[in-house]
Amino acid sequence: MQSFRTEIENPIVEKDIIELERKIRLFKDGKIDEERFRSLRLARGVYGQRQEGVQMIRIKLPYGKVTSEQLFRISDVSDEYSRGKLHITTRQDIQIHYVSLDRTPELWAELEKSDVTLREACGNTVRNVTASPDAGINPNEAFDVSPYAHATFQFFLRNPISQEMGRKFKMSFSSTDDDSALAFIHDLGFIPKIKDGARGFKVMLGGGLGSQPRHADTLHEFLPVNELIPLIEGVLRVFDRHGERARRLKARMKFLIKDLGVEGFMNLVAEEQKALSYRTFEIDTTEFEHAIAVPLAEAPQIIIEDTKAFEAWKATNVFKQKQNGLVAIGIKVRLGDFSTEKARALAGLIKKYAGDEMRFTLRQNILLRHIPEAALSFFYTELDKLGFARPGYETTTDITACPGTDTCNLGIASSTGIADKLEDVLVAEYPEYLNNKEITIKISGCMNACGQHNMAHIGFQGMSVRTPDKLVAPALQVLLGGGVLGNGQGRFADKVIKIPSKRGPQALRAILDDYKENAGNLDFLSYYDEKGQRYFYDFLKSFSDTDNLVPSDFIDWGNDEKYIQEVGVGECAGVVIDLVQTLLLEAKDKLGSAIESFEEKRWADSIYHTYASLVNGAKAILLSENVKTNTQANIIAEFDEIFEDNSTLSVAGSFADLVYQIQNNEPSKEFAESYLSDANAFFERADLFRKNQLAHAN
Repeated sequence: MQSFRTEIENPIVEKDIIELERKIRLFKDGKIDEERFRSLRLARGVYGQRQEGVQMIRIKLPYGKVTSEQLFRISDVSDEYSRGKLHITTRQDIQIHYVSLDRTPELWAELEKSDVTLREACGNTVRNVTASPDAGINPNEAFDVSPYAHATFQFFLRNPISQEMGRKFKMSFSSTDDDSALAFIHDLGFIPKIKDGARGFKVMLGGGLGSQPRHADTLHEFLPVNELIPLIEGVLRVFDRHGERARRLKARMKFLIKDLGVEGFMNLVAEEQKALSYRTFEIDTTEFEHAIAVPLAEAPQIIIEDTKAFEAWKATNVFKQKQNGLVAIGIKVRLGDFSTEKARALAGLIKKYAGDEMRFTLRQNILLRHIPEAALSFFYTELDKLGFARPGYETTTDITACPGTDTCNLGIASSTGIADKLEDVLVAEYPEYLNNKEITIKISGCMNACGQHNMAHIGFQGMSVRTPDKLVAPALQVLLGGGVLGNGQGRFADKVIKIPSKRGPQALRAILDDYKENAGNLDFLSYYDEKGQRYFYDFLKSFSDTDNLVPSDFIDWGNDEKYIQEVGVGECAGVVIDLVQTLLLEAKDKLGSAIESFEEKRWADSIYHTYASLVNGAKAILLSENVKTNTQANIIAEFDEIFEDNSTLSVAGSFADLVYQIQNNEPSKEFAESYLSDANAFFERADLFRKNQLAHAN
């Protein structure tokens, strides 16, 4: 367990892993509250599973990029610490399931040897920064967004601004106006633009899915690229300070935007300008402008016997790159699940015969990049051996689904089981959809929409349904009419009807048959708009009847036993129990981080750690007086109101004046030092107040 300490070259990473190891030990010894420990491990990619005693590990892969070395390393880790299986998520991460908590530090250490991190893959942090998998190779792109996504990932990784926000924060970068990275459903979404020969982004703000989806607002039609990082930092500072923390279901950015309005929100962002680390931030793109690596070997020439199958595969799975002579190959990964054996085979192929790069996609697939066009027959043959040469990459038959009740605590009904069945129905009965990229089908196991069901043309959400005699069966909410419109525009699906899960295939057949018979030349969304929600409800209504259920209806897809609705505690938000002592200790930990940052001459980081320590310290003291708070701004205001006349806690001016110095000063050494001094003085008073409070209580 100690060996990784001398093998990790990056001291910051080493410290991170040692800290996780230490906190696991303290938790096992009963010295850390379970909920507080949950917050810590989530920010390090360790997520509780539905199955007791094991963890899901989420590996953070910015914009889905992975090299052969990294994929070999991930495969080795999965074999050693889990079951040799990998799962691709809709955020281009890799998940490994069934890992022992005790072994997570050494697992992380192994990954870091190939520059792969778990940090902030879960929890109330900036989550994985996603991007179109064809960024850098799409012939229609204004420019490659990869370096900008990478710079965003690097700048905010371990950034004190985004370590313990009220909720998670998601960003995406699309390669073209097609918006394949879905800017309209993100907290911040970026679409590349060229204006007067200069690079910039259309910026979308405040989108989200979940039970109350919200379309992002257009914040800027054109933001120069050197203003990207300052804008994000300002937005995150406001979200951290004003975002809801008490009511988890209202804690996402979209609710803050809804409450304040875009103008009100951006006025708060403007107030943060003086405190920003940079006014402009130049992003170095040279690493992404190097010539693509020449393959180590020339692929053997292969004669294809089944030319019909080969051509069908090329029609849906092969794409010309903007680089002459190179193509990309899409691999359809059913439900995003594949074995480490197949992963190693792919890693070997791209290392030897291509440009040594692949990207995981937002639809849980794989895109191999930089393949010499002359090597296509060889790659087809090799992929066919792996079962990876099925046509239909990112077509209607390529269904997206979250893990659902397989492993997730929040799963209500099986999403993978119904997805498997629906794909079988499409392939066997609707072969015309093998080439159709106009209709998408997405499935989530609950309302949280990890499978993005409420932005699909045809979506299904896992639910349960009660029969008249109170029996409970797995069910699906059918949603219709969602989709991506392009250039930051999209639409959310309408909830049409709830049906028992086992009738999902019948409902899909009815929808597709009706569309085929009656739509004429209309695309699916136009046809849906013409007919309206009620029309589809009426012809699907017969599937919703619960009076005639048979025994098999009470067994969910992919299961053998009778369905039991079991919803555990979700961990996506990194919920924290606010114990007074725990909060005071955590506040002082942040003060320690401020001192470390100051010693390392990272003035902006030191200042923000100091700010966070003051707010958390005030929250602890307020809690000791049974005062509830819901935002950082509320904590600051309440502290002044409650303790205005308290001689022990009084400060020159007010607590707000003390804390909000952060807005009125540039991040200099002098201010960082004085701010630290003020915070130390505050904690001396807070400790005395708490000591007197406890003495009085006894």
